[in-house]
Amino acid sequence: MKKIFSNEYFLLVARFIIAIVFIYAGAEKISDPNSFSQSIYNYRILPAELINIFAIILPWIELIAGILLLFGISVRENSALIGSLLLIFIILIGISMIRGLDINCGCFGKGTPLGWRKIGENTFMLIITLALMAFGSKKFSLNE
Repeated sequence: MKKIFSNEYFLLVARFIIAIVFIYAGAEKISDPNSFSQSIYNYRILPAELINIFAIILPWIELIAGILLLFGISVRENSALIGSLLLIFIILIGISMIRGLDINCGCFGKGTPLGWRKIGENTFMLIITLALMAFGSKKFSLNE
């Protein structure tokens, strides 16, 4: 298994996939901050005073980390940042499912319904980011 995850072509494809997902997700949220702030509100976790701050800052973190990852700049660090976000998202989705909330995740601005599928998708991406954190990805990198 280590041989697969450390393969430079696997890591390049993984880097591109995660980067594109986070660039797209961040851009969608930036384009409609009101919808994203409503999605954050629906989780009923943050105090009302922090919702707009998170709705403005989080998409930019996703977008910038995705762009840096796409160009291979600080791959391990940006993978760690994205992996941390994914872990938080998995926990928030799990908590919301346990609480019985029937809401959209807010993942791509408008979002998709919460559920095991979304946890599976995020877990899959988390595993990929762990491989990128462990082995890096220097192929076609601006930061060689």
